Amino acid sequence: MSLHGVLVIDKPRGLSSAQVVARVRRALHEKSAGHTGTLDPMATGVLPIVLGEATKIAGFLLADDKAYEGELELGVSTDTLDAEGQVLARADWQHVDEAAVRAALAGLTGELRQVPPMHSALKQDGKRLYELARAGHEVERQARPVRIDRFELLELAPPRLRFAVDCSKGTYVRSLARDLGEALGCGATLTALRRTRSGRFSLADAVPLTDDLAAAARDRLVRPAAAIDHLPAWPISDAEAARVAQGQRLPLPPEATEGTIWRLLTPSGALAAVAEARAAGEGVLKAAYLRVMVPAANGQHSG
Repeated sequence: MSLHGVLVIDKPRGLSSAQVVARVRRALHEKSAGHTGTLDPMATGVLPIVLGEATKIAGFLLADDKAYEGELELGVSTDTLDAEGQVLARADWQHVDEAAVRAALAGLTGELRQVPPMHSALKQDGKRLYELARAGHEVERQARPVRIDRFELLELAPPRLRFAVDCSKGTYVRSLARDLGEALGCGATLTALRRTRSGRFSLADAVPLTDDLAAAARDRLVRPAAAIDHLPAWPISDAEAARVAQGQRLPLPPEATEGTIWRLLTPSGALAAVAEARAAGEGVLKAAYLRVMVPAANGQHSG
């Protein structure tokens, strides 16, 4: 029987996110699988893997905020902004004290505009930036808005510095490490990174890739309805779920406002669809389906 849900993996260092997905797919004999936010090979920690029908809700998980703990080395700058790159420069770091670090961290908190690193999976003109970087090309990148809710010093043992970050999607912690080094006047590069949270999923939910993944999937799989439980729920009948499967729009509850996104749940609690409230005339809001789940999958392993 196919699995439909989210399995949270504690990604080990040295594997790409795509390689982790491939291992999970093989272990569970699942054709349909994906991840909900890339972790660099050097990074470890929370990597939610969507399986089966849950791949349809991956986009709603990609938008989740993230949390990390990491370590950087002061006085070193690299081309990849982490310890796996080539050293470009070294500088004296001995003037850096705790007060300077805390002030620099505060200056990098809030709404920021961040230039993505060249060594990243973003595409420009149809090519990954890291492919261009490996070919020796550097291109201009547009700064993107990010939000840093917390950038906290955990330990200062120069030239090493441990920190914690809570941030919006799309934030490059490697770039934050670089910016912190620049603010301190000595440069810095990321040496370790661990994602501790991705949306509702934390390390407490994660299973090691070395575990029996079939058993883990039976015991720890998060149903699609629960995976996106930050969205409001609207219970529907089995008959209404059949109408949803046929694409027929249903009226949403009176408390719905235009543009809000809802989970439509069957009597068993399975996810029938994700829908946006849109005006349908005469003050009525109806469900415009963003994702519709296969009815046959709305059983034990789906919703």
